[in-house]
Amino acid sequence: MSIQADQEINICGDVCPYTFVKSKLKIESMNPGEVLRIVTDHEPATKNVPKSMENEGHEILSPPHKISEKVWEFFIKKN
Repeated sequence: MSIQADQEINICGDVCPYTFVKSKLKIESMNPGEVLRIVTDHEPATKNVPKSMENEGHEILSPPHKISEKVWEFFIKKN
């Protein structure tokens, strides 16, 4: 499955809660229905950011999955 992202944010090097804060600010600047690709190297963010985004009312299009040894990506649709 290939998901087309409208925008992307790379939060590698950031730790919680900054990972969610930066992701939240980015998705707030987007239009409803747009898809945000999030890239992180902070494993706790792979659980915390999607959970927090869901609590904000956004849709998780793909659960976090590894794209390299220590880097994950996931996709959020703004609602």
